[in-house]
Amino acid sequence: MSYPVFDADNHMYETTDAFTKYLPAEYENLVKYVQVNGRTKIALRNVISEYIPNPTFNKVAPPGAQEIEFRLKNPSSKHTIGTGFTLGKSKNEQIAERVAGMPPRYIESPSSFFDPAARLQLMDEQKVDRAMMWPTLASLLEERLADDPKATAVVVHALNEWMHEHWTYNFENRIFATPVINLSIVDEAIRELDYVVERGARAVLIRPATVPDFGARRRSFALPEFDPFWARVQESGILVGMHSSDDGYTRHTNEWNGITDEMKPFAGRNKFTELVSSEYRSIRDAIYSIIGHGLATRFPDIRFMPVENGSQWVPTAIKQFKKVYAVDPGSWDEDPIVALHRSIVVHPFFEEDVMAIVNAIGVDNVVFGSDYPHPEGMADPTSFVEELDDSLSEGDKAKIMGGNLSKLMKCDPTEKVIAA
Repeated sequence: MSYPVFDADNHMYETTDAFTKYLPAEYENLVKYVQVNGRTKIALRNVISEYIPNPTFNKVAPPGAQEIEFRLKNPSSKHTIGTGFTLGKSKNEQIAERVAGMPPRYIESPSSFFDPAARLQLMDEQKVDRAMMWPTLASLLEERLADDPKATAVVVHALNEWMHEHWTYNFENRIFATPVINLSIVDEAIRELDYVVERGARAVLIRPATVPDFGARRRSFALPEFDPFWARVQESGILVGMHSSDDGYTRHTNEWNGITDEMKPFAGRNKFTELVSSEYRSIRDAIYSIIGHGLATRFPDIRFMPVENGSQWVPTAIKQFKKVYAVDPGSWDEDPIVALHRSIVVHPFFEEDVMAIVNAIGVDNVVFGSDYPHPEGMADPTSFVEELDDSLSEGDKAKIMGGNLSKLMKCDPTEKVIAA
Protein backbone atom coordinates (compact mmCIF):
# COMPACT_ATOMS: atom_id res chain seq x y z
CA MET A 1 0.00 0.00 0.00
CA SER A 2 1.23 3.45 -0.89
CA TYR A 3 -0.39 5.06 2.16
CA PRO A 4 0.57 4.75 5.84
CA VAL A 5 -0.84 1.84 7.86
CA PHE A 6 -1.74 2.56 11.48
CA ASP A 7 -3.00 -0.50 13.38
CA ALA A 8 -5.43 0.41 16.16
CA ASP A 9 -5.18 -2.94 17.94
CA ASN A 10 -1.78 -4.45 18.69
CA HIS A 11 -0.91 -6.07 22.00
CA MET A 12 2.08 -6.41 24.25
CA TYR A 13 2.45 -9.39 26.55
CA GLU A 14 3.31 -8.23 30.06
CA THR A 15 6.27 -9.70 31.91
CA THR A 16 5.64 -11.16 35.36
CA ASP A 17 6.89 -8.02 37.13
CA ALA A 18 4.50 -5.69 35.26
CA PHE A 19 2.12 -5.34 38.21
CA THR A 20 4.61 -5.81 41.04
CA LYS A 21 7.86 -3.99 40.27
CA TYR A 22 6.57 -0.60 41.33
CA LEU A 23 4.01 -1.64 43.94
CA PRO A 24 4.51 0.08 47.33
CA ALA A 25 5.73 -2.20 50.11
CA GLU A 26 2.36 -2.26 51.85
CA TYR A 27 0.82 -3.80 48.71
CA GLU A 28 3.57 -6.30 47.94
CA ASN A 29 1.24 -9.29 48.41
CA LEU A 30 -1.55 -7.87 46.26
CA VAL A 31 -0.41 -9.69 43.10
CA LYS A 32 1.38 -13.05 43.12
CA TYR A 33 2.42 -15.69 40.64
CA VAL A 34 1.88 -19.15 42.09
CA GLN A 35 2.39 -22.74 41.00
CA VAL A 36 -0.67 -24.95 40.55
CA ASN A 37 -0.11 -28.51 39.35
CA GLY A 38 3.13 -27.48 37.69
CA ARG A 39 1.65 -24.44 35.92
CA THR A 40 2.08 -20.78 36.75
CA LYS A 41 -1.06 -18.85 37.64
CA ILE A 42 -1.72 -15.28 38.71
CA ALA A 43 -3.42 -14.59 42.04
CA LEU A 44 -4.88 -11.29 43.24
CA ARG A 45 -5.30 -11.04 46.99
CA ASN A 46 -4.56 -14.78 47.17
CA VAL A 47 -7.41 -15.66 44.78
CA ILE A 48 -6.15 -17.57 41.75
CA SER A 49 -7.52 -16.42 38.40
CA GLU A 50 -8.07 -18.56 35.31
CA TYR A 51 -8.91 -15.50 33.23
CA ILE A 52 -5.84 -16.11 31.07
CA PRO A 53 -4.62 -19.73 31.26
CA ASN A 54 -0.91 -18.86 30.91
CA PRO A 55 -0.24 -15.42 32.43
CA THR A 56 3.52 -15.70 31.82
CA PHE A 57 2.94 -15.75 28.04
CA ASN A 58 6.06 -17.86 27.55
CA LYS A 59 4.00 -20.15 25.32
CA VAL A 60 1.04 -18.75 23.43
CA ALA A 61 -1.27 -19.63 20.57
CA PRO A 62 0.18 -18.35 17.28
CA PRO A 63 -1.00 -14.99 15.93
CA GLY A 64 -4.14 -15.46 13.86
CA ALA A 65 -4.54 -19.10 14.86
CA GLN A 66 -8.33 -18.82 14.58
CA GLU A 67 -8.42 -16.53 11.55
CA ILE A 68 -8.88 -19.21 8.90
CA GLU A 69 -11.84 -20.69 10.76
CA PHE A 70 -13.42 -17.26 11.26
CA ARG A 71 -13.07 -16.34 7.60
CA LEU A 72 -14.34 -19.64 6.26
CA LYS A 73 -17.48 -19.38 8.35
CA ASN A 74 -18.14 -15.70 7.55
CA PRO A 75 -20.31 -15.26 4.46
CA SER A 76 -19.62 -11.51 4.27
CA SER A 77 -15.83 -11.85 4.19
CA LYS A 78 -14.30 -10.51 1.00
CA HIS A 79 -11.00 -12.20 1.79
CA THR A 80 -10.86 -15.77 0.50
CA ILE A 81 -8.89 -18.67 1.90
CA GLY A 82 -7.56 -21.16 -0.62
CA THR A 83 -9.24 -21.72 -3.98
CA GLY A 84 -12.82 -22.24 -2.88
CA PHE A 85 -14.78 -25.37 -2.11
CA THR A 86 -14.86 -28.45 -4.31
CA LEU A 87 -17.53 -30.99 -5.15
CA GLY A 88 -17.64 -34.35 -3.39
CA LYS A 89 -17.14 -33.11 0.16
CA SER A 90 -19.32 -31.01 2.40
CA LYS A 91 -18.28 -27.45 3.25
CA ASN A 92 -17.89 -28.41 6.91
CA GLU A 93 -15.58 -31.30 6.02
CA GLN A 94 -13.40 -28.98 3.96
CA ILE A 95 -13.38 -26.35 6.72
CA ALA A 96 -12.17 -29.03 9.13
CA GLU A 97 -9.41 -30.04 6.71
CA ARG A 98 -8.17 -26.49 6.30
CA VAL A 99 -8.33 -25.77 10.02
CA ALA A 100 -6.29 -28.93 10.58
CA GLY A 101 -3.61 -27.40 8.39
CA MET A 102 -3.32 -24.32 10.57
CA PRO A 103 -0.20 -23.42 12.59
CA PRO A 104 0.74 -25.39 15.72
CA ARG A 105 -1.38 -25.04 18.81
CA TYR A 106 1.34 -23.25 20.76
CA ILE A 107 4.59 -21.43 20.01
CA GLU A 108 7.40 -20.05 22.14
CA SER A 109 6.80 -16.31 22.40
CA PRO A 110 9.39 -14.29 20.45
CA SER A 111 10.99 -11.18 21.91
CA SER A 112 8.80 -8.98 19.69
CA PHE A 113 5.83 -9.78 21.92
CA PHE A 114 7.63 -8.24 24.92
CA ASP A 115 10.10 -5.67 23.59
CA PRO A 116 9.43 -2.50 21.53
CA ALA A 117 12.68 -2.56 19.54
CA ALA A 118 12.05 -6.13 18.42
CA ARG A 119 8.43 -5.29 17.73
CA LEU A 120 9.48 -2.43 15.48
CA GLN A 121 11.51 -4.85 13.36
CA LEU A 122 8.49 -7.12 13.08
CA MET A 123 6.29 -4.18 12.07
CA ASP A 124 8.79 -3.38 9.31
CA GLU A 125 8.38 -6.93 8.00
CA GLN A 126 4.59 -6.65 8.23
CA LYS A 127 4.58 -3.25 6.47
CA VAL A 128 2.83 -1.65 9.44
CA ASP A 129 3.92 1.96 9.91
CA ARG A 130 2.43 2.58 13.35
CA ALA A 131 0.51 0.67 15.99
CA MET A 132 -1.30 1.25 19.23
CA MET A 133 -0.03 -1.19 21.84
CA TRP A 134 -2.56 -2.38 24.42
CA PRO A 135 -1.71 -4.48 27.46
CA THR A 136 -3.14 -7.99 27.60
CA LEU A 137 -3.18 -9.33 31.16
CA ALA A 138 -4.10 -5.92 32.59
CA SER A 139 -7.70 -6.41 31.50
CA LEU A 140 -8.32 -8.63 34.53
CA LEU A 141 -7.24 -6.11 37.16
CA GLU A 142 -10.12 -3.72 37.67
CA GLU A 143 -12.95 -6.22 38.02
CA ARG A 144 -11.09 -8.43 40.49
CA LEU A 145 -10.21 -5.45 42.66
CA ALA A 146 -13.60 -3.78 42.28
CA ASP A 147 -14.30 -3.68 46.01
CA ASP A 148 -11.04 -1.85 46.78
CA PRO A 149 -10.72 1.36 44.72
CA LYS A 150 -7.54 2.42 46.51
CA ALA A 151 -5.75 -0.85 45.74
CA THR A 152 -6.95 -0.58 42.15
CA ALA A 153 -5.44 2.89 41.79
CA VAL A 154 -2.14 1.70 43.28
CA VAL A 155 -1.71 -1.34 41.04
CA VAL A 156 -2.81 0.59 37.92
CA HIS A 157 -0.17 3.21 38.63
CA ALA A 158 2.43 0.47 39.15
CA LEU A 159 1.49 -0.99 35.76
CA ASN A 160 1.75 2.41 34.08
CA GLU A 161 5.21 2.96 35.57
CA TRP A 162 6.31 -0.43 34.28
CA MET A 163 4.78 0.26 30.85
CA HIS A 164 6.58 3.58 30.58
CA GLU A 165 9.89 1.96 31.54
CA HIS A 166 9.59 -1.03 29.20
CA TRP A 167 7.68 0.35 26.22
CA THR A 168 7.46 4.12 26.75
CA TYR A 169 4.19 5.70 25.68
CA ASN A 170 5.67 6.77 22.36
CA PHE A 171 8.41 4.57 20.94
CA GLU A 172 10.05 6.31 17.97
CA ASN A 173 6.71 7.88 17.01
CA ARG A 174 5.56 4.46 15.79
CA ILE A 175 4.48 2.37 18.78
CA PHE A 176 2.03 4.01 21.17
CA ALA A 177 1.49 2.10 24.40
CA THR A 178 -1.78 2.89 26.16
CA PRO A 179 -1.59 3.43 29.93
CA VAL A 180 -4.62 2.53 32.01
CA ILE A 181 -6.78 5.03 33.89
CA ASN A 182 -9.11 3.77 36.61
CA LEU A 183 -11.92 6.18 37.47
CA SER A 184 -13.08 4.85 40.85
CA ILE A 185 -11.49 7.79 42.69
CA VAL A 186 -11.79 10.90 40.54
CA ASP A 187 -8.85 12.78 42.10
CA GLU A 188 -6.61 9.73 41.63
CA ALA A 189 -7.76 9.44 38.01
CA ILE A 190 -6.83 13.07 37.35
CA ARG A 191 -3.41 12.57 38.93
CA GLU A 192 -2.85 9.45 36.83
CA LEU A 193 -3.93 11.24 33.67
CA ASP A 194 -1.50 14.08 34.38
CA TYR A 195 1.26 11.54 35.04
CA VAL A 196 0.88 9.78 31.69
CA VAL A 197 0.27 12.94 29.65
CA GLU A 198 3.46 14.49 31.05
CA ARG A 199 5.32 11.38 29.84
CA GLY A 200 4.05 11.55 26.30
CA ALA A 201 0.93 9.38 26.23
CA ARG A 202 -1.35 10.13 23.29
CA ALA A 203 -4.09 7.69 24.25
CA VAL A 204 -5.34 6.11 27.43
CA LEU A 205 -7.23 2.92 28.14
CA ILE A 206 -10.46 3.37 30.08
CA ARG A 207 -12.54 0.27 30.75
CA PRO A 208 -15.94 0.46 29.00
CA ALA A 209 -17.84 -0.56 32.09
CA THR A 210 -19.52 0.88 35.15
CA VAL A 211 -17.08 2.24 37.71
CA PRO A 212 -16.90 0.63 41.19
CA ASP A 213 -17.26 2.99 44.12
CA PHE A 214 -16.49 2.38 47.78
CA GLY A 215 -19.05 -0.14 48.95
CA ALA A 216 -21.35 -1.98 46.56
CA ARG A 217 -22.24 1.01 44.38
CA ARG A 218 -21.31 1.16 40.72
CA ARG A 219 -22.03 4.05 38.39
CA SER A 220 -21.43 5.22 34.85
CA PHE A 221 -18.24 7.08 34.02
CA ALA A 222 -20.45 9.47 32.01
CA LEU A 223 -22.23 10.94 35.03
CA PRO A 224 -21.46 14.58 35.97
CA GLU A 225 -19.50 13.52 39.06
CA PHE A 226 -16.66 12.60 36.68
CA ASP A 227 -16.72 15.90 34.80
CA PRO A 228 -13.52 17.25 36.46
CA PHE A 229 -11.68 14.29 34.95
CA TRP A 230 -13.27 14.64 31.52
CA ALA A 231 -12.52 18.37 31.49
CA ARG A 232 -8.85 17.49 31.91
CA VAL A 233 -9.10 14.89 29.14
CA GLN A 234 -10.61 17.43 26.75
CA GLU A 235 -7.97 19.98 27.68
CA SER A 236 -5.16 17.50 27.02
CA GLY A 237 -6.55 16.38 23.66
CA ILE A 238 -5.74 12.76 24.45
CA LEU A 239 -7.64 9.94 22.70
CA VAL A 240 -9.86 7.80 24.93
CA GLY A 241 -9.41 4.16 23.95
CA MET A 242 -11.97 1.74 25.34
CA HIS A 243 -10.46 -1.68 24.78
CA SER A 244 -12.49 -4.75 25.64
CA SER A 245 -11.77 -6.28 29.03
CA ASP A 246 -13.53 -8.01 31.87
CA ASP A 247 -16.38 -5.50 32.04
CA GLY A 248 -18.22 -7.19 34.89
CA TYR A 249 -21.14 -8.40 32.78
CA THR A 250 -20.36 -11.97 33.77
CA ARG A 251 -22.16 -11.25 37.02
CA HIS A 252 -25.38 -10.87 35.00
CA THR A 253 -25.00 -14.08 33.00
CA ASN A 254 -23.95 -15.85 36.19
CA GLU A 255 -27.35 -15.03 37.68
CA TRP A 256 -29.14 -16.57 34.72
CA ASN A 257 -26.81 -19.57 34.72
CA GLY A 258 -27.10 -20.07 38.46
CA ILE A 259 -23.35 -20.02 39.04
CA THR A 260 -20.67 -17.88 40.66
CA ASP A 261 -17.58 -17.59 38.52
CA GLU A 262 -15.13 -15.14 36.99
CA MET A 263 -14.99 -14.17 33.35
CA LYS A 264 -12.99 -16.73 31.34
CA PRO A 265 -12.71 -15.42 27.78
CA PHE A 266 -10.94 -18.53 26.50
CA ALA A 267 -13.23 -21.11 28.09
CA GLY A 268 -16.26 -22.66 26.45
CA ARG A 269 -19.62 -20.98 27.08
CA ASN A 270 -23.16 -22.31 27.02
CA LYS A 271 -25.53 -21.16 24.31
CA PHE A 272 -27.35 -18.69 26.56
CA THR A 273 -24.10 -16.89 27.33
CA GLU A 274 -23.12 -16.99 23.67
CA LEU A 275 -26.43 -15.38 22.71
CA VAL A 276 -26.05 -12.59 25.27
CA SER A 277 -22.46 -11.94 24.21
CA SER A 278 -23.38 -11.92 20.53
CA GLU A 279 -25.38 -8.72 21.04
CA TYR A 280 -22.34 -6.78 22.34
CA ARG A 281 -24.55 -5.42 25.12
CA SER A 282 -21.75 -4.12 27.32
CA ILE A 283 -20.12 -1.85 24.71
CA ARG A 284 -23.53 -0.73 23.44
CA ASP A 285 -24.48 0.22 26.99
CA ALA A 286 -21.23 2.17 27.31
CA ILE A 287 -21.99 4.11 24.11
CA TYR A 288 -25.60 4.67 25.23
CA SER A 289 -24.23 6.12 28.46
CA ILE A 290 -21.67 8.38 26.75
CA ILE A 291 -24.46 9.88 24.67
CA GLY A 292 -27.54 9.36 26.84
CA HIS A 293 -25.91 10.74 29.99
CA GLY A 294 -24.69 13.72 27.97
CA LEU A 295 -20.93 13.19 28.28
CA ALA A 296 -20.38 13.56 24.54
CA THR A 297 -22.39 16.79 24.51
CA ARG A 298 -20.74 18.32 27.58
CA PHE A 299 -17.27 17.57 26.16
CA PRO A 300 -17.66 17.63 22.38
CA ASP A 301 -13.93 17.61 21.64
CA ILE A 302 -13.28 14.22 23.26
CA ARG A 303 -13.03 11.23 20.92
CA PHE A 304 -13.94 7.78 22.24
CA MET A 305 -12.60 4.76 20.39
CA PRO A 306 -13.94 1.32 21.39
CA VAL A 307 -11.36 -1.28 20.37
CA GLU A 308 -11.83 -5.04 20.06
CA ASN A 309 -15.47 -4.61 20.97
CA GLY A 310 -16.74 -5.40 17.50
CA SER A 311 -19.13 -3.24 15.53
CA GLN A 312 -22.35 -5.19 15.27
CA TRP A 313 -23.78 -3.01 18.04
CA VAL A 314 -23.71 -0.02 15.68
CA PRO A 315 -26.88 -0.70 13.62
CA THR A 316 -28.94 -1.34 16.77
CA ALA A 317 -27.59 1.78 18.45
CA ILE A 318 -28.38 3.94 15.41
CA LYS A 319 -31.89 2.51 15.24
CA GLN A 320 -32.54 3.16 18.94
CA PHE A 321 -31.06 6.66 18.87
CA LYS A 322 -33.37 7.62 16.02
CA LYS A 323 -36.39 5.98 17.65
CA VAL A 324 -35.98 7.55 21.09
CA TYR A 325 -35.02 10.98 19.75
CA ALA A 326 -38.07 11.07 17.44
CA VAL A 327 -40.42 10.53 20.38
CA ASP A 328 -39.30 13.64 22.28
CA PRO A 329 -36.50 15.60 20.55
CA GLY A 330 -36.99 18.59 22.84
CA SER A 331 -35.78 16.60 25.86
CA TRP A 332 -32.36 16.08 24.30
CA ASP A 333 -29.57 18.64 24.44
CA GLU A 334 -28.34 17.29 21.12
CA ASP A 335 -29.44 14.86 18.42
CA PRO A 336 -27.80 11.57 19.50
CA ILE A 337 -26.92 10.69 15.91
CA VAL A 338 -24.95 13.94 15.67
CA ALA A 339 -23.15 13.07 18.90
CA LEU A 340 -22.41 9.54 17.68
CA HIS A 341 -20.84 10.69 14.43
CA ARG A 342 -18.80 13.40 16.11
CA SER A 343 -17.56 11.58 19.20
CA ILE A 344 -17.34 7.83 18.50
CA VAL A 345 -14.79 6.00 16.35
CA VAL A 346 -15.49 2.34 15.54
CA HIS A 347 -13.10 -0.59 15.12
CA PRO A 348 -14.86 -3.48 13.34
CA PHE A 349 -13.68 -7.06 13.63
CA PHE A 350 -12.30 -8.38 10.36
CA GLU A 351 -14.79 -11.26 10.48
CA GLU A 352 -17.76 -8.88 10.55
CA ASP A 353 -19.40 -7.17 7.59
CA VAL A 354 -16.96 -4.26 7.60
CA MET A 355 -18.51 -2.46 4.64
CA ALA A 356 -21.94 -2.45 6.31
CA ILE A 357 -20.43 -0.57 9.24
CA VAL A 358 -18.58 1.85 6.95
CA ASN A 359 -21.87 2.59 5.20
CA ALA A 360 -23.74 2.94 8.50
CA ILE A 361 -21.44 5.31 10.35
CA GLY A 362 -19.24 6.80 7.63
CA VAL A 363 -15.71 6.22 6.44
CA ASP A 364 -14.30 8.95 8.70
CA ASN A 365 -15.46 7.07 11.80
CA VAL A 366 -13.86 3.68 11.10
CA VAL A 367 -10.36 2.43 11.93
CA PHE A 368 -8.76 -0.93 11.33
CA GLY A 369 -7.15 -3.13 13.95
CA SER A 370 -5.61 -6.58 13.69
CA ASP A 371 -5.49 -7.72 17.35
CA TYR A 372 -1.95 -8.92 16.64
CA PRO A 373 -0.50 -11.19 18.06
CA HIS A 374 -3.60 -12.72 19.64
CA PRO A 375 -4.89 -15.99 18.17
CA GLU A 376 -8.33 -14.53 17.47
CA GLY A 377 -6.72 -11.69 15.52
CA MET A 378 -5.01 -11.52 12.14
CA ALA A 379 -1.74 -13.18 11.22
CA ASP A 380 -1.12 -10.56 8.52
CA PRO A 381 -2.45 -7.20 9.75
CA THR A 382 -2.49 -5.41 6.39
CA SER A 383 -4.76 -8.08 4.87
CA PHE A 384 -7.62 -6.21 6.56
CA VAL A 385 -7.67 -4.00 3.45
CA GLU A 386 -9.16 -6.94 1.55
CA GLU A 387 -12.33 -6.56 3.62
CA LEU A 388 -12.84 -3.11 2.05
CA ASP A 389 -14.96 -2.99 -1.05
CA ASP A 390 -13.50 -1.79 -4.34
CA SER A 391 -16.28 0.79 -4.43
CA LEU A 392 -14.24 2.74 -1.88
CA SER A 393 -11.69 5.12 -3.30
CA GLU A 394 -8.03 4.65 -2.43
CA GLY A 395 -8.34 7.80 -0.36
CA ASP A 396 -11.14 6.28 1.70
CA LYS A 397 -9.21 3.04 2.15
CA ALA A 398 -6.25 5.10 3.30
CA LYS A 399 -8.42 6.74 5.94
CA ILE A 400 -9.55 3.42 7.40
CA MET A 401 -6.13 1.78 7.19
CA GLY A 402 -4.33 4.61 8.94
CA GLY A 403 -5.37 8.16 8.11
CA ASN A 404 -8.23 8.46 10.58
CA LEU A 405 -6.20 7.10 13.49
CA SER A 406 -3.18 9.21 12.53
CA LYS A 407 -5.24 12.37 12.97
CA LEU A 408 -6.63 11.17 16.30
CA MET A 409 -3.11 10.36 17.52
CA LYS A 410 -1.64 13.61 16.17
CA CYS A 411 0.58 11.91 13.62
CA ASP A 412 1.08 12.97 10.00
CA PRO A 413 -1.56 10.97 8.06
CA THR A 414 0.57 11.14 4.92
CA GLU A 415 3.88 10.05 6.42
CA LYS A 416 4.77 6.51 5.44
CA VAL A 417 7.79 5.17 7.31
CA ILE A 418 7.76 1.72 5.71
CA ALA A 419 8.74 1.36 2.07
CA ALA A 420 5.83 0.27 -0.13
